[in-house]
Amino acid sequence: MGNTMSPSMKPLTDGQMIKLTDQIRDKLRKSNLPSAESQIVIEQQGEAIALQVVDDIRKRIEALSGMIVRPVKVDRTRSPKDILDATGRTQYTDKGVVKAMPKGEGDEVEVCFFKIGRAISDDNLESEYALRGLIPADPYSLAQVNADYPAFADERPNGTHWKDTDGKWCFAAFDRWGGERSVYVDRSDVSWDDDWWFAGLRK
Repeated sequence: MGNTMSPSMKPLTDGQMIKLTDQIRDKLRKSNLPSAESQIVIEQQGEAIALQVVDDIRKRIEALSGMIVRPVKVDRTRSPKDILDATGRTQYTDKGVVKAMPKGEGDEVEVCFFKIGRAISDDNLESEYALRGLIPADPYSLAQVNADYPAFADERPNGTHWKDTDGKWCFAAFDRWGGERSVYVDRSDVSWDDDWWFAGLRK
């Protein structure tokens, strides 16, 4: 079974605040920042820095809201064609891109899906993954989700991306259009539309 992550209504606890400030203190201790200049920054910009930290934490929490998680077991010994065939979907693919699809790692993974709700380029999509503490899911893991949960893409068209050896963006995307369940694997030269869900793995 999958689950949806949603934010708790309970406020941040003292223990959580202490843990976070301990982490910041540790990073500052290792930074070797100069004391005199740091004191000036703290006195003149300390409040602004604190507000910026809180705002960044808020954005990361908001980014987790509504995330959907699907656990799957992935057979990475299969060929790229076999992993796509197992989805039972109509395939619209570039054979060269399919052959070079990254296989990923791990027999059991949790694939996390998030929706941005606006059109986005592949380059900018990378920052959205980072904001959520994720990396793009490998196409094997994503294909397995759509094989195990064939109706998932009916309401949540989903995809992932990676770069080929020439540094060009490639993608795997699953959706339902005109009653047909489809999978697309190709090189990317356009932005993603606002209705896509993106698949990631935790770092």
